[in-house]
Amino acid sequence: MAWLLPEISGRPLSIIRCPQGSTRPCFFQKHLAAGMHYVDSVPLVEESGQTEDYLVVRDARAVRELVQFNTLEFHPWGAHADDPDRADRVVFDLDPGAGVPWSETVAAARRLRGLLEDAGLQSFVRTSGGKGLHVVVPLKPACDWEQVKPFAHAFAESMARMEPLKYVATSSKRLRKGRIFIDYLRNGRGATSVASFSLRARPGAPVAMPLRWEELGRVKGGNAFDIDSVPARLRRLKQHPWAGIERIRQNLAGLARDD
Repeated sequence: MAWLLPEISGRPLSIIRCPQGSTRPCFFQKHLAAGMHYVDSVPLVEESGQTEDYLVVRDARAVRELVQFNTLEFHPWGAHADDPDRADRVVFDLDPGAGVPWSETVAAARRLRGLLEDAGLQSFVRTSGGKGLHVVVPLKPACDWEQVKPFAHAFAESMARMEPLKYVATSSKRLRKGRIFIDYLRNGRGATSVASFSLRARPGAPVAMPLRWEELGRVKGGNAFDIDSVPARLRRLKQHPWAGIERIRQNLAGLARDD
């Protein structure tokens, strides 16, 4: 709880609820439901023009309540509820297709990190709890979504052009076999990505785990951490693997001017 709460607090939130456990049908929820007393909400205008009350967690009581509502997965926006139209992070989801060895996914994350550094941007890495990795770029001050999504798209496309046999920037299943899909689509208003330290509603109860870049070479897969192994890892950690992320000041303004 103490590790998860800072990852989701104050952000519009989508959840995956599994009333009969992860092996039975689960469902996705993003709006406040009847019976929730400690979970907060924020009214947000959707693409349809309608205003809906989106889930927001403010404290540990709210997280416990969502767990009591059979929530397994937590997926926050890349923006805060008090400033929903400006993103404070970019998330690249590296999703390996069939036949891609894990070592290639690790290499892709390192390649992406290097290209971001060339652009003057620091990044952080986590396992997704699925097959792949997330590379996360903090933004401070935050940037408009109209700036963030085109940047992420262009970055993914540039990697795919540089090494078309390794990477693809389209979600088409036909094109992804043997390649890594650089998923930039989590960087639009209303899009979400799984929170660090969140469980996944998948066999074995894997956990999305933030890493230090130096640890990445020792990790065996995107689902390497699970509900059984995570407590021991957390006891060993002296600080958050992304310690200092909140102090980084960088955004996309200079890159936009260069364009």
